[in-house]
Amino acid sequence: METTQKVDLAGSALIALTQCLGVKAGEKVLIITDEFRRKIGYTLWEKAKELGAEAMIMEIIPRKNHGEEPPEAVAEAMKRVDVFICPTTKSLTHTTARENANKAGARGATLPSVTEDMMMRTLSVDYNKVAESSLKFTKLLNEGKKVRVTTPAGTDITFSIEGRDGDPDTGLYLKPGEFGNLPAGEAYIAPVEETANGVIVVDGAMSGGGGIIEKEHIRMKVEKGYAVKIEGGKAALTLNETLDSVGPLARNIAEFGIGTNFKAIITGNILEDEKVSDTVHFALGNNAHFGGKVDVPLHLDGILLKPTVEIDGNVIIKDGKHLI
Repeated sequence: METTQKVDLAGSALIALTQCLGVKAGEKVLIITDEFRRKIGYTLWEKAKELGAEAMIMEIIPRKNHGEEPPEAVAEAMKRVDVFICPTTKSLTHTTARENANKAGARGATLPSVTEDMMMRTLSVDYNKVAESSLKFTKLLNEGKKVRVTTPAGTDITFSIEGRDGDPDTGLYLKPGEFGNLPAGEAYIAPVEETANGVIVVDGAMSGGGGIIEKEHIRMKVEKGYAVKIEGGKAALTLNETLDSVGPLARNIAEFGIGTNFKAIITGNILEDEKVSDTVHFALGNNAHFGGKVDVPLHLDGILLKPTVEIDGNVIIKDGKHLI
């Protein structure tokens, strides 16, 4: 059985650099952070220096939304290094800057909204096991055509993934161009646009101000790939306001993901929440950087508890338990 033992912040930074990213002496390593994640950013920078890397750090003004682009100068710098690491308040995962950096050969990891506690707890996981599970689920997504997801809270939604390629977030980004989150642990895919129909009930957590969802679940009515009606309490109101500020495309059902990190727990921080191994998640908004067609400056994830997942009629997860 896995323990919940933590390593300290410096130790977790070293794990991220060595085990997850394989940083070597002489490599150019860029840390991108902001004022609210400064301690984590500088800890990574110090450890990169100790490894003999050409370590650099850039601090940006916190972005307003997850998926908003960093400054152009930062985007250019990301393309000119061997490794980039982004502990930031808002996510740089689903950005053109990140995608272009990977296309240029940089390998990297984003750590949106990461906390010191999260790093110390989740980066000590056995990432070989996380990678194995993530790759198995990705293979099923790649081979599948139609997905149905149900939950005890009321989710019942179907969508097509035919022709789409899933991505594994293994935590091991050792080759040029490889990328993922830290902490890692998911298999995810962009549903085919305009194919999702049904109901999504977010009962775990919601990014974009929702936090942990307990009594007032967020209920989304989905028609032809869009969340046309969102109801619930305060979190649902906040979500509606955020989506309306961006425009209609922000309601796109952008992502379906399966958590595979057995040390992750629901905390209200989506970076960790979406990796919890007995959950799945759906995201709204941008999917242009992992196989979809919708490009908006927003990507918000909602976590579903105790899901049952069928791919082409075959049950691969039952009430949160992995059956593969």
